[in-house]
Amino acid sequence: MPPARGFVRRIADATPADRDRGVDALRALAILGVVLGHWLVTAVVADSGTLRVTSPLKQLPELTPLTWLLQTLAVFFLVAGRVSTQGYVRARAAGGTYPQWLGPRLARLSRPVVVVAAVWAVAAVAMLAAGADQDTVWALVKLVWSPLWFLLVLALLTALTPLAARLSPWWPLVAVALGDLVRKGLDDPAPGWVEGVNVICGWLVPYCLGAAWAQGRPRGRAARWGLLAGGAVVAAGLVAWGGYPAAMVGVPGAAVSNLAPPSLAAVAFGLAQCGAAMLLAGPLRRALRRPRLWAGVALVNVGAMTIFLWHQTAMIAVTAVALTSGTAVTGLHTVPDGFGWVAWRVAWLPAFAAALAVCVLAFHAYERRRPPRRRRTRPG
Repeated sequence: MPPARGFVRRIADATPADRDRGVDALRALAILGVVLGHWLVTAVVADSGTLRVTSPLKQLPELTPLTWLLQTLAVFFLVAGRVSTQGYVRARAAGGTYPQWLGPRLARLSRPVVVVAAVWAVAAVAMLAAGADQDTVWALVKLVWSPLWFLLVLALLTALTPLAARLSPWWPLVAVALGDLVRKGLDDPAPGWVEGVNVICGWLVPYCLGAAWAQGRPRGRAARWGLLAGGAVVAAGLVAWGGYPAAMVGVPGAAVSNLAPPSLAAVAFGLAQCGAAMLLAGPLRRALRRPRLWAGVALVNVGAMTIFLWHQTAMIAVTAVALTSGTAVTGLHTVPDGFGWVAWRVAWLPAFAAALAVCVLAFHAYERRRPPRRRRTRPG
């Protein structure tokens, strides 16, 4: 048997019969959407010996529809809500306590973050010692750390799973709407607690929807089509007539962002994504009966957190290596001010993916649960 076929067969044989492959596929699509989105809308520009971070969305607003395809965080929180609720119900049915259920999940989130922090602390010190500009070091560290707000929110929502399992998603949706009204009604920046409410409640909406999905709701394709169509119409209406930006990600220099904190438009768009995800789950389950397709999805799921944590580092590594050529490389170090830059960036994506594969091979073990230590027995 060829090695590749044997590898695929081992993955298929190791998969439990009751594994929901459709949900795993949705998680993989959500993670890969975030990674691809960051790689396409983030530019590290070499400027007079300093590296600064910008976005092609700032110079090319024509790319805005791309953010409606690649901003997939709501799908991830939907899946997280479903999986966490199912796990919590099984743990309680087996006699487990809430701390016993929560502890391993928070540990799995925290272990790989500690590794990223340690590696980048060493890298930052080394760059500064080598004479790198402080602004450059700060820009790169911020680029790696800025997406990690996601893990803090995920950890909090995971801790709230027993509540989310009983809470209708419409309540946090109302809280987001009220938060937007408060923020729009103030001349000065809104208090931090208002934005904090929107951050938690904005992602609690798909998380609660995932918890409801785990309990068999919403029932029927009509309800899911309603989420897809209703969410899309509301999001489009808020962008067209409600003063919300069209981009579903933050754009440098923009006065308003749909993600910092999540706005009503972003949450409505997320509901549309959740409706689409629930409709796709069935066809994905059928498609993933094919061992080769399932092997790819399984590999992404095994290292999902590592992929998320290291994808910006992979892009930075390729950018840094290319800097040794002594000239600014289009698609890597130049200002993203035209579609030529976009074409070159797409051409660089395989290099980013290869660098990310190296990172996953090096660090994915920290995401997995550590095996228990065996006690040594004395002879005799």
